[in-house]
Parts: sequence; C-alpha cells; structure tokens
Amino acid sequence: MSPNPLSGFSVDRSAIGYVGRDLQRPECILAEPNGDLWSADARGGLMHIHADGSQVFVGQSASGAFGVTADAESRFTKGTLPNGLAFARNGDILISNFGTDRLELMSRSGHTRVLHDRLGGQPIGKVNFVLRDSRDRIWITVSTQVNPWTAAAASRIRDGFVAVADQRGIRIVADGFSFTNEIRLDANEEWLYIVETTGPHITRMRVRESANGDVGLCDREIYGPAHLGGMPDGIAFDAFGNLWCTLVMIDQLIALTAQGERLMLLDDSTPAGHDLVRAFDAGKANSEMMFAAAGTIAPWMASVTFGGPDLRTAYLGSLRGTRIPFFQSPVAGLPMVHWPRAA
Repeated sequence: MSPNPLSGFSVDRSAIGYVGRDLQRPECILAEPNGDLWSADARGGLMHIHADGSQVFVGQSASGAFGVTADAESRFTKGTLPNGLAFARNGDILISNFGTDRLELMSRSGHTRVLHDRLGGQPIGKVNFVLRDSRDRIWITVSTQVNPWTAAAASRIRDGFVAVADQRGIRIVADGFSFTNEIRLDANEEWLYIVETTGPHITRMRVRESANGDVGLCDREIYGPAHLGGMPDGIAFDAFGNLWCTLVMIDQLIALTAQGERLMLLDDSTPAGHDLVRAFDAGKANSEMMFAAAGTIAPWMASVTFGGPDLRTAYLGSLRGTRIPFFQSPVAGLPMVHWPRAA
C-alpha cells in the first residue's frame, strides 16, 4: 500500500489564504467545478462567491438579526441560521436551517420552499445537516429536540437522529445520538459516517437496502478514538480514505486514517478552548465557556470542503468567522455526489 500522503503533514499557517468578506456565520461551504463557492449565511440565504472573488448574497428574504443582536448567544440560537448545504440534482441548493428548524430548498435566484419541518406529526427539531446520495435520497441530521441547542451541546443528551427522505416520504433510520452533526458516505456508499459532537466521536453505520428498495442503517460502531480531544463538527473524506474532521470551539483540524489513527493537521486552539474541553468532560461546560473559546483562523471551525480543479484546495467553514480560509492539501478530496448529474 502506498504511504499515506497526510503522514507528517501539517498546514503551513503562512500559506493560508482567505476568500470572501463580511460573511455572517459561513458554517458550510459548497464548491463548484468552475471555482465558485456557496457559503451558508445568517442573513437568511447563501453568499455566492464567484471564482473571480466577487460575491453576492442570495436569499428569499434578508434578515439582519444576526448582525445586530447584542447578546452573543441569541445570535446563534434565534432567527434564520442556514447550516448544512447540499446541491440538489437540478442545481438548486438544499439548506438545513438550524434556526427555523426545517429543511429548505432554494433556487439559485433565491426562491425558497420548505421541504420538511415536521416528522411523525411533530416539529422535526434542530435540523443540522443534509446530504444527497447517488440515488437522490436525502439524508438529514437532527442534533437535538432541546431549545436552546446550547443546553444540549453542554451535555451528552442522546436525542439526536438521522432521517432519510425519498419517494416514500421522510422517516428516522437511526437515533440515540449525542448532538448529531455532519454525515458523509464513503466512496462506495456502504457506510454512513455520523458526527456525534458531544460524543465526542464519530459513529459509522452500514447502509442496508431491502428487497423493495427501502434503505436503513445497521452495524453501529464508533470509528476512530472514542474521544477525539474536542467536539467534532464537520467531516470530509479525501481520495486516500482519510476522514478529515474539524473540532469546533477548540478549533483544530484533524484526520482519521483508515486504521483509526488521529492526525493533527492544524491546531488553532486557545487556552479557553482547552478549558472548555476539560469542563465538558467534567460535566461543567456552559454557554459562557463556549463563547469564550475561539481561534483566529476560522473561529469555531465547523466544516472542511475540498474544491479547486484538482480538489486539492481545502476550505474551512466557521460559525464566527467573516471570511473563508483555504490552503493546499497534499491529497485530493473525495469527489462527492453533490453536483447535478446528467439526466
């Protein structure tokens, strides 16, 4: 087997560039083949950043609540908060809105409609992330039923779940997770990898299809260390099979090899971040500690996305940043099923 391209690699901080300006909560980023980026934006839509650096906000109706709210916690718990993103088959954009608790579909002109906001007759909860697979099934994570979500994030309550939506409707396929966050499928779509932010670890489950075409999950297991050294948020595979992972609030970027080894790629942590992790482990974390912790490169580092013509440009999303850091990776990202396919 060829050597792992991430062995001995660390991000050169002096080589980090930035794209975008005056962004609001650029939590998740989609990269198009032409070099354009789409970033979640707390004004109630997406920021479309063109390859030439120009940008335009696209939304159904703009909200200024995030920018003017004096209370830091309410900025992240109230109003519209577009979070996880995925391209629909036709090029529209699926938005999991962490503020309005619903899965939305937005056209590139900003027209938006709600796809799902209830499940089993009840409010769906804190919709966090959305993923489309090669069969056009939509996978959705709900972090918690607790409101505000910061109370759930400060504990290890296990009320998160994964749902799937297809022509049969929407249904829960796995539950009992500790603040379900991003999910990714491996290259063959055999396993679904599930971030449990307050686990704090990554779980994976085997994708199982029944004879009638229904899909489910089974064979649940922890992938990699049972404690990642911080709270995981966003994940992405590279072409070698490493699973890249952001640790939010402590602001570290790590990777898990196929053998389960944890590699440190970028450490932008602060003493307050390490204090938060220790408090969390002791069951004493609170929202004040969370908001005291933040690095400088991508404050509250939340996601990692591979883009560029060779998929070797890594972009970092964040919850408190105003621009998007990027750097060159020694290995390409795994091509994702996130761009419209030919009919």
